Amino acid sequence: MFHLDISLISNSNTDFFSSLDVLSPHSQFVTLKINGKNEGIYLQLESVDELFLKKRNLADGSIFYAVDGDANFSLMSDLDKRPKTTLLSGYEDKAVREGDEEKLEKFIFNLNTWTNTEFEQNIEKYLNVDRYLSWLVGIICMQNYDGFVHNYALYLNHESGRFELIPWDYDATWGRDVNGKVMEGDYVRAQGFNTLTARLLAVNSIKKRYIQKMNNVLNNQFTIECMKPIIYQLHEYIAPYVLKDPYVKDNLEQFYKEPEFMLSFIKERTAYIENNLLTL
Repeated sequence: MFHLDISLISNSNTDFFSSLDVLSPHSQFVTLKINGKNEGIYLQLESVDELFLKKRNLADGSIFYAVDGDANFSLMSDLDKRPKTTLLSGYEDKAVREGDEEKLEKFIFNLNTWTNTEFEQNIEKYLNVDRYLSWLVGIICMQNYDGFVHNYALYLNHESGRFELIPWDYDATWGRDVNGKVMEGDYVRAQGFNTLTARLLAVNSIKKRYIQKMNNVLNNQFTIECMKPIIYQLHEYIAPYVLKDPYVKDNLEQFYKEPEFMLSFIKERTAYIENNLLTL
């Protein structure tokens, strides 16, 4: 007989995006037992699907998952540096209504072929620019290197007719890469990556909005004073369960140092972003 037991410990990570008014999935730490055997502590992440929209009273729409590097908003593949055979490359349909794949293709094609004037005049019709900039601020602060070209969900709001990005799978953040190795605070540039971001920040009025948002977050949310109690509270919540996790017992020394590591990263990352905002 197979028996699965999942127990909630505490809420977790994507709260930072929520504080920036970015749509984000709920996440929580849980303990897992299989047939009575302790399998340790895990992060449970909410799916971005129809239920996600319903629970938040959001408008109906389609959801695409960005599953690999080709979800880079470009006509060129990020994987082999060749022209894409389809503009839907890199995306997986999660909850897609008829005709919306064509709308995504049109969006990607237009943002790559519009003149600068056409882009500035039309982009707000296709993209919730304000929320995209908030997402950009969040991903830059947390330094999620691969999140610019995948690890996000793309939501086409049928009410507004515009796309929004929803962050997803944010393990490589807060100063560590996907393998848990240290990622220095200057690893991801302050203007980010991908074609859409580059075109947005090439518009002077949009760039000013981004800088204003970033400065506001650096002064109020991405600070030692704000983040320290959150980090330590979460660390305290999960510590008893980490001690019982059979797969991480050899890394306890690192675990106990992690809050100070994260705070050092915030300080280093903030200094880097502030210095580089001046050159955008």
